[in-house]
Amino acid sequence: MISKTREGAKVIKKYHPPATPCERLLERKDVSDECKEQLRRTLAGLDPVRLLSEIREVQRVLAQVEVGSVNAGTPRSTSGLNGFVASLSTAWRDGEVRPTHRKRTSGLRTWRTRADPFEAVWPEVQQWLNEQPDANAKDLFLRLQETMPGIFPPGQLRTLQRRVKQWRSEIARRLVLGLESEAEAEMEREECCVGAGIHLDGVFP
Repeated sequence: MISKTREGAKVIKKYHPPATPCERLLERKDVSDECKEQLRRTLAGLDPVRLLSEIREVQRVLAQVEVGSVNAGTPRSTSGLNGFVASLSTAWRDGEVRPTHRKRTSGLRTWRTRADPFEAVWPEVQQWLNEQPDANAKDLFLRLQETMPGIFPPGQLRTLQRRVKQWRSEIARRLVLGLESEAEAEMEREECCVGAGIHLDGVFP
């Protein structure tokens, strides 16, 4: 930055022209001539196309290592820089390989990665839901905090919201598909519908 001035509420900033780190070092007066000459020789010997080819190859190897490929360290056979340059015009079709690509998932995760903080109190929460099916998870969470102060921090609200959503989905699935016995399903429907103020025939009171 060259300068920074303020005119009322407006701030005006002026910057140097864009330059690479090497160009900035060459312009500095506190860098010796020997260092500048060495930088010029190094810069003259660099091949941007070859550097790009090496970067892409290292990215490919890292991506294969990340996904657990057996032959990750084996270099890929190429036809030299001419072949690499020719492939650049069609490389966009396959996308650029980066080592940050994630592994392909084999399916939905069905196990928990940490202990369920609501496992001990879930029967009580489920009873509250049976009594008041239209209660939202935030109200239930506040009720838990009042009943058991200092046990459930605010960051666990999202966990309870997921559990309540799962409970409602399971109840709806039972009502639609009738997965339980007819008597149990009828009792479940009556509890949920009466708590919500809905008759079983679909007519509102």
